[in-house]
Amino acid sequence: MATVTIHTDGSCLGNPGPGGWAAVLTCPKADGSIARREMSGGFARTTNNRMEILAVLEALGALKVPCIVELYTDSQYVAKAIKDRWLIGWQKNGWVNSAKKPVKNQDLWKRMPALLDRHEVHFHWLKGHAGHAENERCDELARAEASKKGLPDDEGFME
Repeated sequence: MATVTIHTDGSCLGNPGPGGWAAVLTCPKADGSIARREMSGGFARTTNNRMEILAVLEALGALKVPCIVELYTDSQYVAKAIKDRWLIGWQKNGWVNSAKKPVKNQDLWKRMPALLDRHEVHFHWLKGHAGHAENERCDELARAEASKKGLPDDEGFME
């Protein structure tokens, strides 16, 4: 299986407000060079957490074959949902959290298990805005998306 490194980030100008997501995917090629892909998108009104989750979903969904994935996020919410097995608990509990309230962003979280089953994903949390080049690039792309005019609605967003 190929090993892909993915960095993701989400941004929101106001929370809620216009938002963007971004991912940078890198993979070594047979000739020793590195294949690189940047992805991004945005919505007119959304939240930062939704954009953080969507960045991961879009990046994993872009992989055409099963891969070993080293995924870096600066979102504690996303990292803990996977690494601390919150997602598994939410599924088992009928999408209710430990406070007995409906899990936020269910429409996005429900898409995650299939992608995690397809790939061998290792989540890593890294401190945002700490000078990590790929994380900074994701932040730049996500902010640029959030700043665009005429963004579509985030149909899953509910206040």
